[in-house]
Amino acid sequence: MNDAEAPPTPPGDPVHALQARLELTNELLRRMLAEVAKTPSTHAIFVDAGYVYAAAGLLVAGTEDRRSFELDAGGLIEAFIDKARTIFADSRLLRVYWYDGARRRIHTPEHQSIAELPDVKVRLGNLNANNQQKGVDSLIRSDLESLARHRAISDAVLVGGDEDLVPAVEAAQGYGARVHLWGIEAADGRNQAEPLLWEVDSRRTYDLDFCRPYVTRRPVTTYENDGEPPPSRDEVRFIGARIAEMWLTEKGRNAMAELLPGHPYLPGPVDQDLLVEAEKLLGRSLRGHAALRRALRDGFWQHLQARF
Repeated sequence: MNDAEAPPTPPGDPVHALQARLELTNELLRRMLAEVAKTPSTHAIFVDAGYVYAAAGLLVAGTEDRRSFELDAGGLIEAFIDKARTIFADSRLLRVYWYDGARRRIHTPEHQSIAELPDVKVRLGNLNANNQQKGVDSLIRSDLESLARHRAISDAVLVGGDEDLVPAVEAAQGYGARVHLWGIEAADGRNQAEPLLWEVDSRRTYDLDFCRPYVTRRPVTTYENDGEPPPSRDEVRFIGARIAEMWLTEKGRNAMAELLPGHPYLPGPVDQDLLVEAEKLLGRSLRGHAALRRALRDGFWQHLQARF
């Protein structure tokens, strides 16, 4: 007697019970797979701002010194989002993480403006006396590993080049996430560590044409008048106070108050803007006059502290 002629299994038979359980299990699996198929993939972008400033500045402006150029961080972030949207067509963006250093981990006005962008979270490490970032790599690893472990992302875009990021890549991959390394074209040689290049799942490099719209070289002031004595400390101190009052009016009290916890240090971009504005008002250069630049900052701080 063949299988087609076999009598049906009685309902109480153990074989019937096993078949029923298998059918139920298969149905549950079908439902689960259907739900997974409907759930979109998710990606996040992790940007090491220190790497971006150094690489883009050197490529476009010929310098890594942040004080010598301006970076349109908002425009660059939007460009990264657009690129990711094209590459991960069936995936949704979780958010962009922007990692940078700041003295005492206090947001500068620049960091505040970036943090206000939609889908962007600013994460700050410390900035030491030599303007070197500390703790940024550990923040990237913590976020990348946590999101991968909780299945919050399926793909991670890492914009950076430091070898210290290798453990972050390995940790995320260990939880099933794919890590894609994005970089900025090096003016000479490489600006990304080879061990990092070896570990990631894919690599992509952006060239000069991509970066040029987002980097603007600051004008070099040449106000030195030969034969004339330099301004006095009191004169420069007065100019510092005058600029502080101008900025209070332009930027608002809240933005200026954010600088106070960093006393006696000013964030690099703010210090550069102060110098450029002072040279315009004085009509001469303060480059090479360390004592006068200290007087300028003293006047700025004294006026700011007097107003708060």
